[in-house]
Amino acid sequence: MAKGVKMRKTSIALTLVAIVALAACGKKPEPYPPAPVVPEAPPLAPEPDVVAQEDEYTRIKAMSSDEIDRLGLLQAVHFDFDRYDIRESERSILEKNAQTLKKLDFLVVKVEGHCDERGTVEYNIALGERRARAAHDYLVSLGVSAARLRTVSFGKEVPLCADSTEDCWARNRRAHFKVTGKAN
Repeated sequence: MAKGVKMRKTSIALTLVAIVALAACGKKPEPYPPAPVVPEAPPLAPEPDVVAQEDEYTRIKAMSSDEIDRLGLLQAVHFDFDRYDIRESERSILEKNAQTLKKLDFLVVKVEGHCDERGTVEYNIALGERRARAAHDYLVSLGVSAARLRTVSFGKEVPLCADSTEDCWARNRRAHFKVTGKAN
């Protein structure tokens, strides 16, 4: 009997082992969660391209005065009828011109004062001079060297537009900036 009990215990043990083994085989292990995706760091902001600015400076400096003038780097400002004070709306144009002249510190510029066709030649020459001087003084107040600026008045003698209309007259009342040379 001892042999039968021993055999029965062994068979029960083997049955239990088989049941556990079968139960273990039926269950698949849980997969590990995927590793979190770490986003790439955003690219760093590029450093200011000082080399490109120097190349532009060098490229423009190598050009003739006429070529530089044709680039249209400096914009004209306009005046009200019979006035020579800088309009509020025109100050931003002069500020941009001043930035350009300070960046391109070798440019020599002629500030030309112009008028519309109304009034005498003498009156318009004087008004054109006051307009050129007002633009000149504003640029100097913004840090542009006065030694690089010249003024001239053309009065009504060099109009942009020849029509006798208010729109045309408004276009003619201006201070125009012409690159005439380079400083050493």
